[in-house]
Amino acid sequence: MADQVTRTYVASIRNHQQVRDDLDSLGFAASKLWNVARWTCDRIWHETGTIPDDSTLKTYLKNHERYADLNAQSSQAILEELAEAFDSWYAHRENGNKDANPPGYRKHSDDHPRSTVTFKEDGFKHDSDHNRIRLSKGRNLKDGRNDFVLCEYAVDPEVTIQNVQQVRAVWTGDEWELHIVCRVKTGDPDPPGDRVAGIDLGICNFAAVAVGDEALLYPGGALKEDDYYFQKKRAKCDDSDSDKSQRLDHKRRGRRDHFLHAVSKNVVAECAARNVGTIAVGDLSGIREDADWGDHGNLDLHGWAFDRFIEMLEYKAAERGINVERVDERDTSKSCASCGTTDDSQRVERGLYVCEACGLVANADVNGAANIRQKVLPSLACDGGDRDNGWMAQPAVRLFDKSTGRVTPQEQANREP
Repeated sequence: MADQVTRTYVASIRNHQQVRDDLDSLGFAASKLWNVARWTCDRIWHETGTIPDDSTLKTYLKNHERYADLNAQSSQAILEELAEAFDSWYAHRENGNKDANPPGYRKHSDDHPRSTVTFKEDGFKHDSDHNRIRLSKGRNLKDGRNDFVLCEYAVDPEVTIQNVQQVRAVWTGDEWELHIVCRVKTGDPDPPGDRVAGIDLGICNFAAVAVGDEALLYPGGALKEDDYYFQKKRAKCDDSDSDKSQRLDHKRRGRRDHFLHAVSKNVVAECAARNVGTIAVGDLSGIREDADWGDHGNLDLHGWAFDRFIEMLEYKAAERGINVERVDERDTSKSCASCGTTDDSQRVERGLYVCEACGLVANADVNGAANIRQKVLPSLACDGGDRDNGWMAQPAVRLFDKSTGRVTPQEQANREP
């Protein structure tokens, strides 16, 4: 039985010069509607003490002039997004985060930024034969009944755009791009084999993968370099809410997501090549609340996108028939994967794990990954089993190659941007 999953593909707009003005007008209209809805929330909040949900906002604003600037479903999506933003803020406050602020207005002095515009079923038509998508305008912005925005798009050659469910026009700070949401059939593939891999996630080494007779290490240097670069650039901005700041944030998120996609794709491919049918990954839920890592460590932890990475890993693995299990990683960094001895002092320095009981010398992250692997292999004895000191001490390294945007063996990677 074939399964279906949702995929979002980023497409460039080939006729950008022709459609930019129309997309600008839609983006500005989306910001204006957001601001009208935000003001309406404020008024209802002060009068009733409650924040209206999206259905209430739709009832209040469906006859408002700004509502008709966009296709009806696009306007509804703006109101739904605002309601979700209020829900998120309220949840933060309920969890004790007093620094959380409610969603603000989308306006810089007298200027409105270009907001993302979402087009649902009634708001677009897809021409797969010519790689074109027709986007609807609202009644107020149409010059005539047949006035619409016709975008010619381009995607990665490996991507096939079909079964489109939704289209988003997104302003990157420099240009518009399309995010095309599709339903994709994954089939019901057989697992590549019955082996088990363990994955330990970290900051310096983003991921360590232990298979049982070899290990792979994925350093997080490229991710940290990007974070450092964008933090410096953003610090030079006079206004944290300026177009330049938002453009830098968008680029930073995009580059981080690309890194996560590239690493998760490579991890799954490497596991499939080694006949892995199950991947055990440490469940890091609540780690931000459970411990104080110091000022520098907490900053790193705040930007640690492990939840997003595991989600990518899960759906990419599912397409190969590989099951991903989240397991408790408690004490996996302290215990020896060979003999089971637990001692805080055995991690003698960062990156090195030495067990005085059995003499194991291993990369600390690989040792953690091997322990996570054992969580789904309870019958594997802690006496060396199918492991040896060599591969645990000298894992193969996979680096993110900035010149190609892909993960490659260390000796083939080019670290220059």
